Amino acid sequence: MRRVFFGLCAVVAIAMAHSVAAQSVRTEQITVHSQALEGNLEGNSPDRSVTVYLPPDYDKDSQKRYPVLYALHGYSINSVIWSKEIKTPQTIEGAYAAGIPGLIIVLPSAQTLHNGSMYSNSVTTGDWETFIAADLVAYIDSHYRTLAQRESRGLAGHSMGGYGTVRIGMKHPEVFSVLYAMSPCCLSARGAPSPEEGLALEAVKTPEEAKSLGFFVRATLAVSSAWSPNPNNPPFYIDLPTKDGVAQPDVIARWAANAPISMVHQYIPNMRRYAAIAFDVGDRDGLKTDTKALSDTLTAYHIANTFELYDGDHVSGVADRFQNHVLPFFAKHLSFAPVKQ
Repeated sequence: MRRVFFGLCAVVAIAMAHSVAAQSVRTEQITVHSQALEGNLEGNSPDRSVTVYLPPDYDKDSQKRYPVLYALHGYSINSVIWSKEIKTPQTIEGAYAAGIPGLIIVLPSAQTLHNGSMYSNSVTTGDWETFIAADLVAYIDSHYRTLAQRESRGLAGHSMGGYGTVRIGMKHPEVFSVLYAMSPCCLSARGAPSPEEGLALEAVKTPEEAKSLGFFVRATLAVSSAWSPNPNNPPFYIDLPTKDGVAQPDVIARWAANAPISMVHQYIPNMRRYAAIAFDVGDRDGLKTDTKALSDTLTAYHIANTFELYDGDHVSGVADRFQNHVLPFFAKHLSFAPVKQ
């Protein structure tokens, strides 16, 4: 009986300890102004909502500094919905309970008029590359106790965020040192929609009408805003991939120029600078072929990277992956101390 009693006491003590640890992960909802996003033709606000998670001991040692992980969400959502998909802060607390050291984790919102920035640079949507790699990083470094060095910064993302991770990672190895792309979308050249979908897109004249479009059709508006902007073509300031339902090769070529599987060859020296690169994707996710192809391309250039195909579809495993794979990966490869220059 005494053994049972003390056993129950131990269980209660562990539960209470976990509860205390959970409460000590501080969540801050902040707004970051981005000069890079000012004046975009879509009218996307340059004041962006950002969720910041501070590690359990952040308030205990005023001298301690931390690495930072920037985690990018997918299309059609924002940072708040993204946090629910990856079940933060609970998954962060779970990773800490498993023994990883403390990180500052940053989730910026990149939702736009057409539901996604593609983390690209466009006069129509704004310069989202610079927002992430410069404005956001500068803000976090100036407002939190970070290790303000590339060796202590990581970039991750899922779906559109995985695309953003690869795109921004290719261009900014001076900012980040570790990359992890989860089920990245849009890696290969995107083709034109069907004639029927093209005509439906061409008929849309207002943002309210755009909201009635299906998921993938509306995503074409987001892609057009990011990759085929046209400042002289109101009301959306884009070039669509069809005209009268017929594919427009010049627009499709502009889209293809933004496909990482094609882009990566010109950024090989940059990719060699990363301390670690990882990809994962579910075995029932249609994006698995392109993800493996990009991993294989890096391998062909003798750039070390890991690729993992797991049991799941596009969204079924993201919370588990974030807690048990993504966070430990960054804990292993980021620097937790100042690096001598």
